[in-house]
Amino acid sequence: MTAAALDLQILRAFVLAAREGNVSRAAERLHLTQPAVSLQLKRLAEETGLQLFTRTPHGLALTADGAALLPQAERVLAAVGDLQQAARNLQGTVRGALRIGTILDPEFTRLGVFLRELVESAPQIETELRHGMSGTVLAQVLRGELDVGFHLDADGGDAATPAPLAARTLTRFTYRVVAPAGWGPQVLGRDWKALAALPWLATPPESAHHRLLEKVFGPLGLSPRRVALVDQEASMLDLLKSGVGLSLLRDSIAIRESQSHGLVMADRVQLDCALRFVSLAARRNEPVIASAWNALARAWN
Repeated sequence: MTAAALDLQILRAFVLAAREGNVSRAAERLHLTQPAVSLQLKRLAEETGLQLFTRTPHGLALTADGAALLPQAERVLAAVGDLQQAARNLQGTVRGALRIGTILDPEFTRLGVFLRELVESAPQIETELRHGMSGTVLAQVLRGELDVGFHLDADGGDAATPAPLAARTLTRFTYRVVAPAGWGPQVLGRDWKALAALPWLATPPESAHHRLLEKVFGPLGLSPRRVALVDQEASMLDLLKSGVGLSLLRDSIAIRESQSHGLVMADRVQLDCALRFVSLAARRNEPVIASAWNALARAWN
């Protein structure tokens, strides 16, 4: 007898006939006719080469061979049931790859909490993190190279979201102009025009710093004196501490560094910004991307 010869319907007929002790009741349970069930039991006996039942005045009784075979048949049917349930569960499982654009430090974006929520709710999603500058992340989302991403909005989250995007403002915060220790006389009480004349740490056009400062200096017709180009906050902070020039820092970092290293915060100017989460609006309801949005909502609630 081969494994293929054992039809599952035959095994079900055998198990029910054994449990019911009656072909008629087994047929009712299987929604089959009595002759059809009898034929299946006969076929199983032929395939196994065993006598499985004996007839009694009250119906059917298992032989010793039938009783030995019954637990094996029940295990096979249970395993098939588990397989079918697993398949049904997988049909509703969200799976696929999610490319996430990240910026700044993970603590500020709550990246760890976001990923934990995503993994717990959709464990079949594979995530790929790509760290970059805010403008780069936005451009890659627009080109479809990233599925979702974090972005800094130089309008403070108040401007209308461009039509191709779906966006959620996560938090609003302030950037402060920060100078090296000892620069108080050059910075305190000074407006943007006076600050533009001082040496600045410049950033690439893709950075939020660049967009924020262009928004201020452009309408004034000013061009800050740039002494170095940096693309990472850690490098920027190190150059600030070394006395190279001015830069923008998030208010929480600016306050911390002014207290611990004596950096000077300009007291007449500041710039509002917003952290946003974005994806293409046309892809917002794709299962993988929708799972990311749902995880984000839990992370930021």
